[in-house]
Amino acid sequence: MGAAASFALYRRERLDGADAPALIVLLFLGGLLSWPIALPVARFLAHRQPFAARFLVFAAILSLGTLAVTAALFALDYGSHYERWHEPVGSLVWFFQFAFTSASAIYQFAVLGSRLFLPLGPVFAVAASLFLAKRMR
Repeated sequence: MGAAASFALYRRERLDGADAPALIVLLFLGGLLSWPIALPVARFLAHRQPFAARFLVFAAILSLGTLAVTAALFALDYGSHYERWHEPVGSLVWFFQFAFTSASAIYQFAVLGSRLFLPLGPVFAVAASLFLAKRMR
């Protein structure tokens, strides 16, 4: 996913921007950290299914898992920026601030950041899904 982000930024002529390395690392870590979470779930759901169903399960779970973990990482980074204006950790107001800051960060990532996965992210997801679906019997 780091390669997908690099290619997307290159196509938009934004690879030399100050935030490009951080975005590439964020998407790389999102893909890396989602793999050990999504793969066992996908294997469990694809168990004893025909090839087409296994492929669809792997494609859906790996894609959604990558998006979810990357959005969560983005929300943590987003929240760390705004924490100086939040109430002390653990207070009732802090929980509301944390929830709404995280929700707005996830929404912002879904609308703007998920485009960094295109066009190579789906290609990588299809390739990985085909490989895993063929390998699983």
